[in-house]
Amino acid sequence: MTEGQQKTDNEKQSTVNNKLIIFSAPSGSGKTTVVRHLLKTMPQLAFSISATTRGKRPNEVNEHDYYFYTENDFIKAIKNEDFLEYEEVYKGLFYGTLKSEVERLWAEGKTVIFDVDVVGGLNIKKFYGNQALAVFLRPPSVDILMERLRGRETEVEHQLQERISKAKTELNFEHQFDKVIVNDVLSDTFVTAENIVASFLELEE
Repeated sequence: MTEGQQKTDNEKQSTVNNKLIIFSAPSGSGKTTVVRHLLKTMPQLAFSISATTRGKRPNEVNEHDYYFYTENDFIKAIKNEDFLEYEEVYKGLFYGTLKSEVERLWAEGKTVIFDVDVVGGLNIKKFYGNQALAVFLRPPSVDILMERLRGRETEVEHQLQERISKAKTELNFEHQFDKVIVNDVLSDTFVTAENIVASFLELEE
């Protein structure tokens, strides 16, 4: 076997061993809280930083909180097929997951964990197949979800109504995910999420 062939085989083996954890949920279901908990308790995980055209807030750092793009640059990246998935949440407001971000974290020997919306999560799962575990986090009821969204007080009414409408639609997708967790008691949710992720990471290739 030549050196080049061996390198190619090693790269293939590395790719096979790489895994991804996808947490998706309607807005307000608590997926960000769960993902942050897993990152604190499971050091083998690393968070996939999203790209966005949203303006940078005073406490945020480029390439740490988000990859901040102009709208034109984001559209160019779409045309270049740089994204695993992306969404225009509102007119001119884009979010997306970069393929290069996954490769960067895999090169560091990490398992990539995502905090993405429902359609984005399914797109990532479709792209990576059995390398990815797709987990759907849902609230105990639609009423509780609406209470959580209203309790945030971070959006004007029309944006809130859009999120509520979208959330109701997204709840219909849960059967397409590998696992579903009902986020009722947060401490129980943490334990369930840890067990599901640990079991997936322990699976033999």
